[in-house]
Amino acid sequence: MSGDLAGGVRWVDEFVLALAARGATDRWVGQQQAWVRELHVRCPDRLPEETYRQVLELLAELSPVVQALPPTAALVELKGALRYHGTDSRRLGEVLRVRTLSRLGVDVRVGIGPSITVAATASAQVPQPGGVLAIGPGEVSAWLGALPVDALHGIGPRQAETLIDYGIHSVGLLAAVPPATVQRLLGGRAGRTAADRARGIDPRPVVPHDLPPAATVRWRFDRHTLDGADARAALLDLVVRLGQLLRGRGQAARALTLTLTFAGGGRWEKTRRLAEPSGHDDDLRLIAYQLMDAAGLQRGRLTALALKGEDLIAADQVATQITFDDARESRLIAEAAIDRVRDKFGPRIIGPATVFRRAS
Repeated sequence: MSGDLAGGVRWVDEFVLALAARGATDRWVGQQQAWVRELHVRCPDRLPEETYRQVLELLAELSPVVQALPPTAALVELKGALRYHGTDSRRLGEVLRVRTLSRLGVDVRVGIGPSITVAATASAQVPQPGGVLAIGPGEVSAWLGALPVDALHGIGPRQAETLIDYGIHSVGLLAAVPPATVQRLLGGRAGRTAADRARGIDPRPVVPHDLPPAATVRWRFDRHTLDGADARAALLDLVVRLGQLLRGRGQAARALTLTLTFAGGGRWEKTRRLAEPSGHDDDLRLIAYQLMDAAGLQRGRLTALALKGEDLIAADQVATQITFDDARESRLIAEAAIDRVRDKFGPRIIGPATVFRRAS
């Protein structure tokens, strides 16, 4: 590139950036940025849920259209945000990364592209611990084509294995294969989807979706406690409190997470899904006890317990099935009566005998 041409290119770049910095809405600038629609964010693995929620709040500062992808990812629609912020997509990605680092101490990997597939594939290609990779519309075919086929977002291990067995090692080769052939290899719908995504085609929109709500109850021991009667009584108390909280909100949990805190600061955490969403003590107790058994405690000294109901839904969305279990039906009737007593006289007025301390 000649010196004059290079200088002209630099002048154009500076001119565009200056317009964006002043919040210009010039149609030419908008056309250059119109391709940028999606931003895909990957947070570090095992990020605490509270921190993940804070990341989502930072994303909402950039765009009102944010789709949470638990446990550690999210999508952002940038189409309207670029005009509002008066800048380009890469700059927004860099701003997001600076904010997560400075406010939360969390680095993120950001992929930007004209479709969800391109953006999500790009974020996966950003090296740890973080960075920003933006792919323009004219770069999609060449950039995707050079990637191994298992790097394409949406291609699972078994699909990749099948494609590789037939000599399709790269996304470029997958894009070159007739869609009908891909359908025969992977199945009708999966084949059509894979063939389209290999070409960068993905019409899916970003659907605003918050992180599913959760409810947590906690117990802290006055002294170090081994797994035994006291620990089980505390866990049962948490079950009762969580059930009461869920039923009072008109919610049901799809999963439970038990967190054990040990002397010295160590922690153990495990999640297990319920067979069906529920806010009833019977169902919550069963899963909670299974989680405690799975911890395999022997001489571990406990200092605290936490029980969290996750992936909550409205109780009226839970299907009611006819049951011939008279004992369960009786317990559910008693549970409803106990809830009315608690509502009138207080939450600690009645409950399982195990959770109450001896009077003498």
